[in-house]
Amino acid sequence: MAIAKVSQTPDLFSDEVVVEESPGAWTLAFRRLRKNKVALASLGIIGLLYLIAIFAPLLAPYGPTQVHFDAITMPPAWAKGGSWKYLLGTDSLGRDIVSRLIYGSRVSMTIGLIPLVFYLLIGGTVGLISGYAGGIVDTLLMRIVDVFYALPDLLVIITLVTFLRETFVGNLLSGMVVLLGALALFNWVGTARLIRGQVLSTKELSFVEAARALGAPPRRIILQHILPHVLAPVIVQMAFLIPGAIIAEAVLSFIGIGIRPPTASWGNMIQDGYGALQTQPAMALAPAACIAVVTLAFTFLGDGLRDAMDTKMRT
Repeated sequence: MAIAKVSQTPDLFSDEVVVEESPGAWTLAFRRLRKNKVALASLGIIGLLYLIAIFAPLLAPYGPTQVHFDAITMPPAWAKGGSWKYLLGTDSLGRDIVSRLIYGSRVSMTIGLIPLVFYLLIGGTVGLISGYAGGIVDTLLMRIVDVFYALPDLLVIITLVTFLRETFVGNLLSGMVVLLGALALFNWVGTARLIRGQVLSTKELSFVEAARALGAPPRRIILQHILPHVLAPVIVQMAFLIPGAIIAEAVLSFIGIGIRPPTASWGNMIQDGYGALQTQPAMALAPAACIAVVTLAFTFLGDGLRDAMDTKMRT
């Protein structure tokens, strides 16, 4: 929200009043974020990874499942016996590791992004209604949130994915659909609690009371007056939730119940390379490094967003 600042001109013979418009909160947050070089670098890395995922067919030198029988378990190009045709070498089936890394970015970046929609839809709706309505509605919704929060989410996700693995839903997109559904089913509770707390503190502010006094319906008050003021902490939380989803996919794929082979994902690539860690470490270390980079990038971006949206910080 922009704030108008009124100041008198230094001309003593003029009654003209100059109105200077102060930058809004989002503008100030963007300015602070631009000064954070680490956050900007992280944002650039994330953007680059999404571009790689989108243009994977153009960037990958080979197909992710293309087998090279003359180059099975070939070491990296700089090692003895390696070839620059396969920069990081090949796996035990003769598939190019670089190509599978590029295609694997599609799975990880999708897993990190799509569940956020469900976090916001489910958690945001529950949090907004619970915080604004209060009373018995708030109590009932929060008890439902407590039930989901008390469940061991990783154990339930593993059970759910295993149970649906051999069904029609479990086979869709190599198991990605059921994995996305399982992650979205449990990880919205933190968003609901955060938004509820923000709504409880915002709905008592003067501008909300003024809108209520003017007869604005609850839906308009929530969407136009309350929601814009609770977005900042939610955006920061989303930046920290994405790495959790990516790591969850990698863990499930590593134990064999995530993305189905031969579809390339960084998780099942680590599983494939685990057995050859002594002889061909690039098979496991390369996808592990990719997961570490994207996780750190989102973490540093979340730190930058948190600092940028802190109203106590100076511009």
